[in-house]
Amino acid sequence: MPKLRARRWIMAASLPFVVAATLTTIPAPANALSTDVVISAVYGGGGNSGAAFKNDFIELANLTASPISVEGWSVQYASAAGAVFQMTALHGSIPANGRYLVQQAAGAAGTLDLPAPDATGSVPMSATSGVVALSTAAIPLVGCGISCSTAPNVKDLVGYGATANVETLAAPGLTNSTADARGGALTDTDNNSVDFTSGVPKATNTAGTTVTATDNPGGPTDPTPGTTRIHDIQGAGRISPIVGQNVTNVPGIVTAVRTTGNSRGYWMQDPSADADPLTSEGIFVFTGTTSPAVVSGDSVLTTGRVSEFRPATGAQSLTELGGSINTVKLTSGNALPAPVPVTFADAFTKTGSLEAQPLEPNSYVLDWLEVHEGMRVAVAQDTRLVSPVNTEFGELWVTLKPNQNPTPRGGTVYSSYADPNSGRLMLAALNGAPAANVGSTLAGGSIGVVDYQSFGGYVIQTTDLGAITEGGLKPQKVNPPKKSGDLSIVTYNVENLAAGDPDTKFARLAQAVVVNLGKPDIIALEEIQDNNGTVDDGTVAADQTVNKFIAAIVAAGGPTYAWRSINPNNGTDGGAPGGNIRQVFLFNPARVTFVDRPGGDANTAVTVQKERPTSNQIFLSASPGRINPTSSAWNASRKPLVGEFNYDGDKQLFVIANHFNSKGGDYPLTAAVQPPNRVSETQRGAQATEVRNFVADLAAKSGNTARVVVLGDLNDYQFSPTLATLTDNGTLLRTLINDLPANEQYSYVFDGNSQVLDHILISPTIKGYGYGVVHINAEFSDQTSDHDPQILRILTGCGGSPLPDRCLPGSPVVDVP
Repeated sequence: MPKLRARRWIMAASLPFVVAATLTTIPAPANALSTDVVISAVYGGGGNSGAAFKNDFIELANLTASPISVEGWSVQYASAAGAVFQMTALHGSIPANGRYLVQQAAGAAGTLDLPAPDATGSVPMSATSGVVALSTAAIPLVGCGISCSTAPNVKDLVGYGATANVETLAAPGLTNSTADARGGALTDTDNNSVDFTSGVPKATNTAGTTVTATDNPGGPTDPTPGTTRIHDIQGAGRISPIVGQNVTNVPGIVTAVRTTGNSRGYWMQDPSADADPLTSEGIFVFTGTTSPAVVSGDSVLTTGRVSEFRPATGAQSLTELGGSINTVKLTSGNALPAPVPVTFADAFTKTGSLEAQPLEPNSYVLDWLEVHEGMRVAVAQDTRLVSPVNTEFGELWVTLKPNQNPTPRGGTVYSSYADPNSGRLMLAALNGAPAANVGSTLAGGSIGVVDYQSFGGYVIQTTDLGAITEGGLKPQKVNPPKKSGDLSIVTYNVENLAAGDPDTKFARLAQAVVVNLGKPDIIALEEIQDNNGTVDDGTVAADQTVNKFIAAIVAAGGPTYAWRSINPNNGTDGGAPGGNIRQVFLFNPARVTFVDRPGGDANTAVTVQKERPTSNQIFLSASPGRINPTSSAWNASRKPLVGEFNYDGDKQLFVIANHFNSKGGDYPLTAAVQPPNRVSETQRGAQATEVRNFVADLAAKSGNTARVVVLGDLNDYQFSPTLATLTDNGTLLRTLINDLPANEQYSYVFDGNSQVLDHILISPTIKGYGYGVVHINAEFSDQTSDHDPQILRILTGCGGSPLPDRCLPGSPVVDVP
């Protein structure tokens, strides 16, 4: 499973909302990214009818902390279809992190002068479509056709409107009253359509003087609210009725501010609500990487562009103000609008396209949250934590419905696609949150604003977090102790373990092996990285990582495990780039024997062989080996590791360690179209088919006598098509998680749902066994891995009938403190 719990704000710019039936592949950028000087704004409507400025202009920006000389440089302009560039020479320098203003031709209209220009030309730029290039030489561009962004000396280029001479795709077309400006972070991706948005023209020179086209009566410096209110922007649906339009002097009270990350900005709310309960009175104002100069309680007028930001494929969008933001602060210390108590309906959401359906906040949870997008809300009652606090990001999940699918340890079980647990609510404390585990209590009174982010969907960005009372959750351990003849097998995802990880991580993992898991005889490890972790230098060996782990186990009082694995081909098995994760068998040679057979490597498929045509005695062509590693089912994913063991004398056991492809790419539970698309499921289905076929071959060639254990991080649920395929609907393999009570079926916590990703499956030939999930990580803030291990105990003396009590299938082996 990808490590999605660390939710970083990755929004580099607020992008316009686009409705499309299919996704179009955008060609790669044509030029190297500029890291020092870029074109920051272009405007061609100067002096035209309806324009405020008298002149056209081009603005440059210095992205560095040192002055940069532009002596001998030039800016050059061509029409949208033209091949002839008109040049304006540049002189002097651009201050550190400063701007440089090039004034161009004037028209007959307009009332505002630009700030004193740093260079002056006479080029009449188009008010709709054109091309502007920044060159490090005063040599006219000739003969570059529509590929001038890669011409010699060109440092940056922007094509706007209906022109093919662009970096990747064109910036928005202009009007007499709009300019194209690079986003607040001045991001350069070599894609004009992404880097630039149209908005109110604003020009700044090297002296730092700024003039905005609306610096006149009725503009942002005039404390007169415009005609548009927040509820007009939000509208009565999920998508703003005026998306893409520029709005001026929208009034509101600042209710919260985010000053870190790449998604900085502030929320504001209109204290004078309209009569429509479906229109939100709050909105987020996106300022990129620039921290806004406002605080909670400020009364402001905000000018910007109405945008719908969709943070991930398939996600819903967040209505916000972006583009060239201009904020006028009127007064400070104002009372904040009263928070609305959070109240959730029984149903989570409806089916189909949510954006095409009317909002029904009294019937559906997602509709209630959309109706209050950007507004102050309060969690009035005490709630229970159903995820551990992610202290790095101040994130936690609570349940507003305490009786909804509770686990014995305080979580909420995810038991089917049809029931995503409608009581879950995510809070992200803007001022941080203390560590706390599942089952802890969050006191009522948390207040924040409703936001929407990529993974968790709707979230309360919390300005006031209630007190958290720890619930006293304790790690589990196996019990009763195993008998001398019992065989214990564990699967454990150790979360990208690499030799360079701190000794404390190895020590804690080792302590779990010795104390919590009772020194198992065989351990299937997932996510063992190569010796230098994510350093991507071609290293694939993992002996240093594994041997360091074994040494830590010995230091904790455990046995000296032996190990087997197969190094992957570099960069082919997914996971963190450079990490080359793989499965590894640890085994106690005093308890079991690993049957070594040569020939197993990254590319060779292991096969099932018979001793004689008429015999049921089988063996592996290679041990350890990999299942059909060249199959497309394993593209960019881990290949199953197969090993042959002997235990309890001469009993043969085949163990298959797996780590199926992750759920990365699946649409979130809060997706814009319901039910969410689970795109990653297709590959896991193919992987399940490969393993099922191998197990079926073991069964057939052994005359259904082979003992087989299939285990690992399968990245899918016990009720998923993946498990149905892998187990052949339960006829080939038994899914042991189903032996547990329904409310104990989980090994991982994601988005407040306690769910199953890790599995142990066994063939029907294994009769007496014990099984359990050992909860030591997923429910705890201080976790060594994000997965809980599982244990299978194959019990001795369990042949024949009737079975002794201790041999009953699924005998519990885990304490539940």
